[in-house]
Amino acid sequence: MNLDSLDIQILRALVEDGRKKWADLATDCGVSAPAIADRVRRLEKRGIIEGYTARLSPVALGYGLMALISVTLERPEHRATLLAFVQSHSAIQECHHVTGDGDYLLKVRCRSTADLEELISEELKGLPGISQTRTAIALSTVKETTALPLDTDHADS
Repeated sequence: MNLDSLDIQILRALVEDGRKKWADLATDCGVSAPAIADRVRRLEKRGIIEGYTARLSPVALGYGLMALISVTLERPEHRATLLAFVQSHSAIQECHHVTGDGDYLLKVRCRSTADLEELISEELKGLPGISQTRTAIALSTVKETTALPLDTDHADS
């Protein structure tokens, strides 16, 4: 990965505030704005920074119900259909191919239990090759983040 301490400092600052101005970021990091801009562009080019986005409040937008759905496929040949459905459905925020019970774990946000029921019973179970689903509804969320641990102990000097 070869990140130095300046790269780590930049990444931490951008995770905290992705809209931070080059001049402010440069001041915080103790280098010039052109140097910061160059570093950020290199981090983007290397694929370390994948993009920038606004964090929206699901509750404020009416999507207060979060559920995790475990999906089991009958056979591997049904994978492509499920994955195409996952990519096209806006209520599905995350999809993970997992070990243990089930083949995929979906994180979904819905407005109501009726919307969740529609998603599971009509749409998801309507796909060919879905042998089982198991759903857990989140009662509350203690921590939810996209930030990764950035360990300066492993940075190049």
